[in-house]
Amino acid sequence: MEEGSLALSPIKNKVGGIFVPVKDIVKSRSWYCRVLGLNEADCEIHFDHLCTLPMEGTAVILDTMPMWGGQESGGAPSIETPAFMLLTDDLQRSLDYMKELGVELVTQIEHNHWFVVKDPDGNKLMISRG
Repeated sequence: MEEGSLALSPIKNKVGGIFVPVKDIVKSRSWYCRVLGLNEADCEIHFDHLCTLPMEGTAVILDTMPMWGGQESGGAPSIETPAFMLLTDDLQRSLDYMKELGVELVTQIEHNHWFVVKDPDGNKLMISRG
């Protein structure tokens, strides 16, 4: 195969889900449900370590990561740089809402386009105008 040429790959050009490492699946589910305005009853916990959030588009999956460091004393490592962004039509209202919830802010609104927060496990999440 030549450099730059296309190959017929069996792997789809589509993201099926994004895993977020968490330490306490119940606590994390509650936090994400409050932030996203989801009903906890619609976010079932599977196998005592997985919770797929009902999202529009790509799934967000909370996971205590038992195979990837979750059973170690500190749990699986948190996401230190935002790996994905959650969209909003009202950036200021979203920032104010996060403040009302007592969410830890990493940044204020930057370039009138985005800001970053931390979830209870220290994962950094970007909220962006969308």
